[in-house]
Amino acid sequence: MIPIQDNTPRRCPPIMTWTLIAINLTVFLIEIQLPQPVLKYVFYLFGLVPERYANISWNSAILHNWAVLWPFLTCMFLHGGWIHVLANMWTLWIFGDNVEDEMGPFKFLAFYLLSGIAASLIQILTNPLSTVPTIGASGAIAGVMGAYYILFPRARIVLMVPLFFIPFFFEVPAFFYLAIWFLEQFFSGTLSLASSTFESNIAWWAHVGGFSFGVFLHRLFLGRRQRPCVRFTDEYRTFGMMTPRDRI
Repeated sequence: MIPIQDNTPRRCPPIMTWTLIAINLTVFLIEIQLPQPVLKYVFYLFGLVPERYANISWNSAILHNWAVLWPFLTCMFLHGGWIHVLANMWTLWIFGDNVEDEMGPFKFLAFYLLSGIAASLIQILTNPLSTVPTIGASGAIAGVMGAYYILFPRARIVLMVPLFFIPFFFEVPAFFYLAIWFLEQFFSGTLSLASSTFESNIAWWAHVGGFSFGVFLHRLFLGRRQRPCVRFTDEYRTFGMMTPRDRI
């Protein structure tokens, strides 16, 4: 199931969402210019390698050099391929604007980054011996999805399901789609821990950690209710669309 769009109108231009998308795409365009050995080194240097932080010697190094904590931030802006980066940015585009509306751009940025850090911490706790760099914005975006799940449960999400190369489109409530997405991450992550034969290059538990952070802690970042940036909120109701005041 591929999300195509939601029906929740935004009040303000999502400046921070646009900025984050632009930064991620710019970093990726720089990545693809690098020779493969250099890119691999960049991933290990700026990606999050769980074994480093579970290792006693590294724990000691953190006390003397806080620079070793930079990967908690930099790993969110690295991606392993076109599908990886485009899928993440598309998801951020769909869910980020409405969450940013509720928080304001700077609180949204703080929320986004802390969601990514929470995702990385859960990834370390669940895979402490992994030497594979964890990269990508999906943990932070999972936090945005978790906030959207609580803030806009009655929103409608248009999904596309390809069957035999024929795309089928249908709508589902946001709470249904996001709940199914979370359960998929949770059960896949559980299977990866329980079975030594289950291999995946997806950081399932980072997604679980980011989503959980968004669900339980997003209220700390909500801004005070302000006048809408757009004046025609009544017209949204005319066309059957939901304004932010209509959410549960």
